[in-house]
Amino acid sequence: MLDIKFIRENLEVCKKAAKNKNRDVDWDGLLALDDKRRELIGKIETLRAQRNVLGTGDRGQGTEATRKKGKEIKQELKKLEDELRSVEERFGLLMLTVPNVPDKSVPVGKDSSGNKTVKTWGKIPKFSAKGGPASGWDFPAKDHIALAKSLDLIDFDRGAKVGGFRAYFLKNEAAQMEFAVLFYTFQKLIKKGYTPLIAPSLVKDFTLFGNGQFPWGREEVYHLEKDDLYLAGTAEVPVTAYFSGEVLEEKDLPKKFVAFSPCFRREAGSYGKDTKGAYRVHQFSKIEQVIISTNDMSTSFTLHEELLANAEEVLQDLELPYRVLLMCTGDMGEPQVKKYDIETWMPGRNGYGETMSNSVMGDFQARRLKIRYKTKDGKTLFCHTLNNTAIASPRILIAILENYQQKDGSIRVPKVLQSFIGKDVIRK
Repeated sequence: MLDIKFIRENLEVCKKAAKNKNRDVDWDGLLALDDKRRELIGKIETLRAQRNVLGTGDRGQGTEATRKKGKEIKQELKKLEDELRSVEERFGLLMLTVPNVPDKSVPVGKDSSGNKTVKTWGKIPKFSAKGGPASGWDFPAKDHIALAKSLDLIDFDRGAKVGGFRAYFLKNEAAQMEFAVLFYTFQKLIKKGYTPLIAPSLVKDFTLFGNGQFPWGREEVYHLEKDDLYLAGTAEVPVTAYFSGEVLEEKDLPKKFVAFSPCFRREAGSYGKDTKGAYRVHQFSKIEQVIISTNDMSTSFTLHEELLANAEEVLQDLELPYRVLLMCTGDMGEPQVKKYDIETWMPGRNGYGETMSNSVMGDFQARRLKIRYKTKDGKTLFCHTLNNTAIASPRILIAILENYQQKDGSIRVPKVLQSFIGKDVIRK
């Protein structure tokens, strides 16, 4: 959420930001409600002051006229306070529709075609389409579906039977590999000073409003109507809300967390996309980095690069080729000031597939969640928040299985995971 004062003072900037993020905002309605809200607050404060003056007079021994005036003020106050509550409710709903303003470094674009590649790493394997020699690989690449079937690693058919569309069973070494890559990443970040958390997947709606997923992304979230709880699509949701409503101390910031959580997404907006395999599924496991920091954009951008470096280090340890994208305005979320995506090479797609995202939010989420801190000089400011997908499975398994496949149908295990799985090659 943006500050209404900031919106009024930078209205054209905010309008441009919303347009570039492909979001419609009722600006006239928002400002009219703010005007009405201010007017009502002024009237209420005036009446309360009048009531206080009457109340300090004769200590209950006032004249009939005084008592009558006091009664009239009380009635008028109730009327105005009721009206203010209604206005503030409508004002608050419109404020929730205002997206954050992107940083000047963010490219303007309508969709993914406007994203900018800022870095590539690793050697892309060039498999032969016909099975002949090609850059060291003299066999055609199999996708993860074929590999999983031949080595009994993922059961999509029984997954669909039990859990419906986009469900799956990880089996044998694939099940081990998921635990291995998650734990490896978890331990790596703990050693870097991040506090480990296992976060709840069931969350209240204020966490989703606070993170900026609501009101825009309701259709993507599973709702347990009977309990009025939601299944979180990322540990960012509960962990960012960890300090909601609290006032922290500047000396204790930044707070750095590495959190594990099962994640759930309806993928309602992806109908017809990636319908086969494990690339786009309803349930997955994730290690998330979350940082709560001071209200200083320079510091936040430095931490943003730190999160990116951590995620890159994991992929480099796994020796997986990847690229880093700076996301354009039309392909980033409403809360983000700046966002990187990391896409890892997947031979079965003959292209890159998204595996990580990395965002800095400014104080957008903290305002919604009321996360503040006291500065050294006694001021109270809203915190900045950042998050990054350190690793997510099974999507990272796709990259591992496909990039590490061999001519005989086996799959090499990345060196850093061999001790967890107990072997260096997966065979029939």
